[in-house]
Amino acid sequence: MKVVVDTSAVIAVLLGESHREQIIRKTEGADLISPDTLHWEVGNAFSAMFKRDRLDVETAEEALRRYDEIPIQRVQVPLPGAVRVADQYDLYAYDAYMLVAARHHQAPLLTLDGGLKEAARSSGIDLVEVET
Repeated sequence: MKVVVDTSAVIAVLLGESHREQIIRKTEGADLISPDTLHWEVGNAFSAMFKRDRLDVETAEEALRRYDEIPIQRVQVPLPGAVRVADQYDLYAYDAYMLVAARHHQAPLLTLDGGLKEAARSSGIDLVEVET
């Protein structure tokens, strides 16, 4: 089974957030996929946490070592399709990339982002549900 994982799910695992174990259980044995942008989104999320004093650089570096061990296949997403999806569902491009990847790979999406979940449902993309 393939599963598209977004940044919110990856960050939850890397930083040991409350959903960590559930995400790991629900993706065990799955082929994980994410757009190429995941790499930069993780860095952006960490930098935002630095600004809010929610994360220090040593913790981020350790999390990045764990990130490198997660077997996520990063895939390219066609920009024109993503722009159409962003417009259609009023999303940022980064969220649209996730939907386009899920649709292209016929894979469910795992996200903790409520708006992205709603857009996925509206567009007929299955979700890997995580209890919140």
